[in-house]
Order: sequence, then structure tokens, then C-alpha cells
Amino acid sequence: MIYIGLTGWGDHDSLYTGPITPRDKLKEYAGHFPIVEVDTAFYAIQPQRNALKWVNETPANFQFIVKAYQGMTGHNHGEIPFENKQAMFQAFIESLDPYIEKNKLAMVLFQFPPWFDCKRENVDYLRWCKQQMGEIPCALEFRHQFWFAPQYRKQTLEFMKQENWIHSICDEPQSGEGSVPTVLVSTNQHKVLVRFHGRNVHGWQKKNAENWRDIRYLYRYNEQELNEWAGHIHKLAEECADVYLLFNNNSGGDAADNAKQMMDILNIEYEGLAPRQLDLF
Repeated sequence: MIYIGLTGWGDHDSLYTGPITPRDKLKEYAGHFPIVEVDTAFYAIQPQRNALKWVNETPANFQFIVKAYQGMTGHNHGEIPFENKQAMFQAFIESLDPYIEKNKLAMVLFQFPPWFDCKRENVDYLRWCKQQMGEIPCALEFRHQFWFAPQYRKQTLEFMKQENWIHSICDEPQSGEGSVPTVLVSTNQHKVLVRFHGRNVHGWQKKNAENWRDIRYLYRYNEQELNEWAGHIHKLAEECADVYLLFNNNSGGDAADNAKQMMDILNIEYEGLAPRQLDLF
């Protein structure tokens, strides 16, 4: 099965044609796509009441990909508002209970920062993370290209298979160490994740620019690029039971339109989506 969705549900204006409040956007979103990434979990471990609201207002077969909290992936340079790392992981795992109880957790996404490079202590930390998460399905996304450098690529993929990490395959600008190449390999026979970050090479690494976050994902995939990816997706679907696609290229509001285009190219129509709001006219 191929599942297509977006990273978050709040900033996709093309989906919400009528007047709609922020708290009602997920219900409307679930009329378009069967999956979504919970990116708010990266910035703060979400209270269970939030997850409970979200699972209750989406269809029975809707699935969530929850992003790991930034303290778990080292984005905050070691400063965490918890007694220790074990307490942090335990708090995050407890926040997942509503998704798990409703069978709506597709996976947790561990996205590591560009400075998380390929070395022994980081390999050990990845193994420790997986131990903490237990049986919860977890995807792994790198942002340092050395993990897939020729001398490490085979070992990296073999390690992910051994530790049962779901591979988060990236389509992103290629601009130095802070970019990873697209590696079309599934490391888990059940699930694989593909995240489309766009190809804005000039905006990808400009972290000192005032509007860096506004332009980083400023990119609209064209028909040729999506068709090329459709071929890759079909091959992944032959190797893996479920393929999850997330469009993250939304600095210019392009993610939802590109996701709909991909649905058309792959000739996908989802059943069991939420009813959509009717336009006023």
C-alpha cells in the first residue's frame, strides 16, 4: 500500500477552501490524505490530550507519523528539560499512548541534525535509542552525507536492517555535508518512508539568513520530477509492504498540490477518508 500525506496540517491553504478554524483543520485535512506527520512533537513532547483529540477526530484507518522530540536527536546540543535521557524517552513514549491504543501510529521519525556524523559514538547512540523505543516502529533520517559515503553506505544500510530501523529516504538539495543522497533502499520489509524536502539548493544551507526557514523548503516539483519518483516508488512497493510519502516542500505552499499530483500520477484514490466541508457557494 502507498500512503501519501504532508508534514503537518496547519499551513496548507489550498486544502481549506472555506472558513475554518485552526482546531478544525485536521478534520478537513483527513478528507484529503490518509497520513500526516506530527511535527509539533519535535519542538515539545505533546500532552496526551492533544494526541487523544487528534486520533478521535480522524477516520479509523488514518495514521500518524510522529516526529521524535528534538532532545532525543540532539538538536538542542545536549540541554534537555528532563532529569536524564531515560526520563525524556519515557515521557515521549507515554505521549504516544493514544496513537497506539487506536492503532494509528505508523512510526516515530528520528531525524538527526547535520552535525550527527558517522562515527562510533553515534552508532552506539542509535542502538541505544532503538532499545529505549522497544517494539515501537521507528524511522531513521540522516542529515550528514557521510552515512552514505561510499566507504560507509553498505555498513549503514546493514546496521539499519539489523536494528530494524525504517529507512527515511530523502529527496533534498545536494549541497555539501548537510545533505544526504537519495538512497532507494528499504531496510525494513514492512515499512519505508520517503520525505520530499524540495530541491532549493541555494536556500538549504543559508542558516544565517533572516528568512532561512521561509525559503529552505521553497520548491515546487514539476511533472517530470514526480514521474521519475513514481517509478522509484513502484520499485519500493515491490520490496516493502507499505510505502509512506510525505511532502515537506511547503515554504511556498506547494506540498499539498504536489502530493495531489503524485496521487494522480500513481492513480491512487483512498477510501475511508473524512467527509470534506462543502464550499459556501
